[in-house]
Amino acid sequence: MELAEVLADGFGRVQEVVHEAVEGLDGGQLVWSPAPGANTIAWLVWHLTRVQDDHVADLMGTEQLWTAQGWLDRFALPFPAADIGYGHRPDDVDAVRVDSADLLTGYHDAAHEATTAWVAGLTEDDLDRIVDDAWDPPVTLGVRLVSVLSDDLQHAGQAAYVRGLVLRGT
Repeated sequence: MELAEVLADGFGRVQEVVHEAVEGLDGGQLVWSPAPGANTIAWLVWHLTRVQDDHVADLMGTEQLWTAQGWLDRFALPFPAADIGYGHRPDDVDAVRVDSADLLTGYHDAAHEATTAWVAGLTEDDLDRIVDDAWDPPVTLGVRLVSVLSDDLQHAGQAAYVRGLVLRGT
C-alpha cells in the first residue's frame, strides 16, 4: 500500500463516520446535547471539518474552503472567519445550529475531496518537511497529518456516540 492510499483510507474513514453520525437526523437532533455544556453532533462535525480544512489548506498553501467556497456564509455562524472551534465554551457550541445534515456533510465532503486530492501527490520524503517550527521538536508534515486524522476520528466517534444517545431517546 502506498503512502497516499494509507492517508486517503484514513480520511475516508473519517468521512464514513461523519456520514453515519448525521444521516437521517433533523436539525433538533443534530443540536441535541447529552448534558448541559456538552458538545452536539452539529458542533462536533463542524469543528472536525473546520480543523481539517484549516490545517490542510495551510499545508497546501491555499485558501480554506470555508471562505473560498462560501461555507462561512452558508453556515452563518456568529464567529470570526478563522474560528475553528478550539476553546469554544458551551454558548459557542450552542451557536452551531443547522437545519439539516446536508450542510454538515456538504462541507465535510468538500474538505475530504480537497484533502484526498492533495495527499494523492505526497511522497514519503514530503512527510519529513517541517511545517511548524514553533514547537520543540518542530512539527513535520507527517506529524501534522496524523494529528488532523487523530482529532477528526476522535470527534467523529464522539458524534456517533451522541447519535446513539439521540436515537435511544436518552
